[in-house]
Amino acid sequence: MPTVPAHSVLGRLAAAALAVALLASPALSAPEPASPPAASAPEGWRHALTLMGEPKYGPDFSHFDYADPAAPKGGTVRLAAQGGFDNFNLVVAGLKGDIEGGIGSIYDTLMVESLDEPFTSYGLLAESVRLAPDLSSVSYRLRAGARWHDGKPVTPEDVVWSFTVEKENSPAYSMYYQNVTKAEVTGERDVTFTFSEAGNRELPQVIGQLRVLPKHWWTGKDVEGRSRNIAETTLEVPLGSGPYRLAKFDAGRSATYERVPDYWGRDLPVKRGQNNFDTVRYEYFRDATVLVEALKGDLYDFRQENIARQWATAYDDFPAVKEGRLVKEQFPDRGNGIMQAFVFNQRKAMFKDERVRRAFNLAMNFEEMNKALFYGLYKRIDSYYFGSELASSGLPEGEEKAILESVKDKVPASVFTTPYRNPVNDTPDAVRANLREAVRLLKEAGYELRGGKMVEAKTGTPLTVEFLEFQNSFERVILPFAAQLRLIGIDSTLRVIDSAQYQNRLRSFDFDITTGSWPESLSPGNEQREFWGSAAADRPGSRNIAGIKDAGIDALVDKVIFAKDRPTLVAATHALDRVLLAHNYVLPQWAANAARTIRWNRFAHPAVLPAYGSSGFPTTWWYDQTLAAKTGAPR
Repeated sequence: MPTVPAHSVLGRLAAAALAVALLASPALSAPEPASPPAASAPEGWRHALTLMGEPKYGPDFSHFDYADPAAPKGGTVRLAAQGGFDNFNLVVAGLKGDIEGGIGSIYDTLMVESLDEPFTSYGLLAESVRLAPDLSSVSYRLRAGARWHDGKPVTPEDVVWSFTVEKENSPAYSMYYQNVTKAEVTGERDVTFTFSEAGNRELPQVIGQLRVLPKHWWTGKDVEGRSRNIAETTLEVPLGSGPYRLAKFDAGRSATYERVPDYWGRDLPVKRGQNNFDTVRYEYFRDATVLVEALKGDLYDFRQENIARQWATAYDDFPAVKEGRLVKEQFPDRGNGIMQAFVFNQRKAMFKDERVRRAFNLAMNFEEMNKALFYGLYKRIDSYYFGSELASSGLPEGEEKAILESVKDKVPASVFTTPYRNPVNDTPDAVRANLREAVRLLKEAGYELRGGKMVEAKTGTPLTVEFLEFQNSFERVILPFAAQLRLIGIDSTLRVIDSAQYQNRLRSFDFDITTGSWPESLSPGNEQREFWGSAAADRPGSRNIAGIKDAGIDALVDKVIFAKDRPTLVAATHALDRVLLAHNYVLPQWAANAARTIRWNRFAHPAVLPAYGSSGFPTTWWYDQTLAAKTGAPR
């Protein structure tokens, strides 16, 4: 899974705040033995699903190559996030309240994805899976030994209920599962999902990602006798089935998870050598600058540094770095794509015209930013799948061209003749030329300069914008951009608000320009409807924060989803990328091809790291007593 920048939309939605409590978890019953390998199951049941040919691991595999079954268990790892939290209910995450970032670790999913293959899933709660020949349905068979932390079995009824409440209450899942028409119990341990359309190759694996919730707990009563409500936020510690349980929390400050020693799935191949820490603690901080100082003060253990200036200057002179107690290390970020950008809210009249949106891109001087602010560490993003084979380039050819021809009446003619390019402002002459082109486009869009101000020609209304952020760190980027905009008569302001306010305004699309980020796997599919689809544009809380409503985009998203093989998927994604870029929906920012990390030197990892999961920290790492003795005990 791609790493999400701290200032991205996903990063923002992962940060939150919570209240003090310490609740005793129910005793666990001993897990039953794991079910026999799926290979022995009849009637077309299989142990894995993949979009990439054959699974790497056979039905009798013992563990993933990037996990060490001999890894020691023990110790604590402390992680950090900006913001706070007031919610443990994942169903309404992103819609109500601020979700605590680690709560997902208490739940298991039907299947789990391998991190050294592109989108291949192996059974976790499900021991095996069966596909309809035309892909119109998928069935999952649960493991007999799967247990909740209270000792009760995970049932098909839990699966059906979880699917139903997530689809009914979560805008994101409603879109993600829109083509799943029915979930039903079809056997003692079997559940079947029926689709509204055949041939959607990704949808069975999308269902495999379903995080299963305990129906009996959520439909029961709390310790005070009140009925629980899955559609509302909660600060009650929920019941899970996963490798960790929430042990205690402190409102808006921290949440502590304890490893479940007799976790039912601990010996499954998909879990061996993982979840090695006895305790995982999440510490919350309100300010990005404080996050850096807190790391130096040994208040948490690991940070992925997304600010180039800090990577270049904030650590090297620090004594702990010089002594090797605090380690700076880059890990290759392979196999994932990303679009991170300034997002124009097309629900606002001024941004409905793509010439206005392009004018903003012309005015931004990335080359000067990269030199003066980023220490030359970034590359300009020029694709919605930047950094992967799915990024379009040049002019369309072969199957990609044929796909675009099939929707020719719905896409800009320029996609056939002109490759997308960001403006380059590498010389004073280039800067002046790009600003002149920006003024020309704005004039075509109905604006003109009057007294040094860009105004709407018909009404005289000035063109002004507000940048909305929740981190002060973006001030140093936006202020130089604002200076460039003033050169063409556009006044702008920056408003920095706390994460809760920010999320509320984002959910209701109450912004002019903000920063968005869309990490992409090597197998894009149904989530593209949530990112760019017309049906998601006006739904509060959706990921289509730009407000894209375009028949051509919708048609190409379907081409991606229903691609019958890998070459067609790549070609369809290239075509989608090309059309998204041609409309100038966003102003692409910048990215690096590596995860830049800083950690206290108390941890070790397997000899093999995930091919597509960056460092794999903390899932496959462990607390190293020898290193910790040299580094010193954490504060």
